Amino acid sequence: MTVTTYKWTIDRYHQAIQAGVFDDQPVELLRGEIIIMPPEGEPHAYYNSEVGDYLRNLLGSRAKVREAHPIILSDDSEPIPDLAIVKPLGTVYLDHHPYPSDIHWLIEFSDATLTQDLTTKKNTYAASGIQEYWVVNLKDKQLHIFKSLQNGHYDTENILKTGTVSPMAFQDITIQISYLMHP
Repeated sequence: MTVTTYKWTIDRYHQAIQAGVFDDQPVELLRGEIIIMPPEGEPHAYYNSEVGDYLRNLLGSRAKVREAHPIILSDDSEPIPDLAIVKPLGTVYLDHHPYPSDIHWLIEFSDATLTQDLTTKKNTYAASGIQEYWVVNLKDKQLHIFKSLQNGHYDTENILKTGTVSPMAFQDITIQISYLMHP
């Protein structure tokens, strides 16, 4: 017997949310599949908020730092990254969530979702044209930086524990790696 799964589109996903199908349970759409998001633990919430504020201070009005808000990657993917650093397009985001062309880079803080963030999400973001993707590994206190996008795949992965880093879109900004994962 062959098992066939239903592949969701963004339109159907939005209709289901509006109809209350998910009972306000946190979910995201990834490659046509509804993913139930695990509860956010205290360390995850702390770093997400603190790093969001840190980046806002560094970037000023040059970019918008969105915390845990959807982005649209395709007609079947609307994930909710922890931080999306996007173009400051103002009221444009009343009409749609940021598209890949609006996104400077994405950051996920990972503990329970580390494997998914380093595989499925990484591959989805790369295939969608996201130029740079960071995973803050809260378990091992490491920063994984994926960039050098070639043919829908990241050619470069750097794993850092200390020092500084500059995102590709803002080479003049210096980010302390320790601040991303240490209080």
